[in-house]
Amino acid sequence: MLRTFEATIDKDGKVRLQQKIQLPEAHRAIVTILDEPAYLVAETALLSESALAKDWDRPEEDEAWAHLQPAR
Repeated sequence: MLRTFEATIDKDGKVRLQQKIQLPEAHRAIVTILDEPAYLVAETALLSESALAKDWDRPEEDEAWAHLQPAR
């Protein structure tokens, strides 16, 4: 089974996973280097949040996703 985990790689090539994982034994892995540095990904998400919130914060959106909310 293939699983994907987010990680960052520093300038010296050290890989740091964003979450802790447990494996029963050593495994091989494939590393894909994305085009943008890690700090740009977070910055882009933050910059787009207010623009997306205009669409997300509508009664129609709340209704569409209501089935995924816990019962109150």
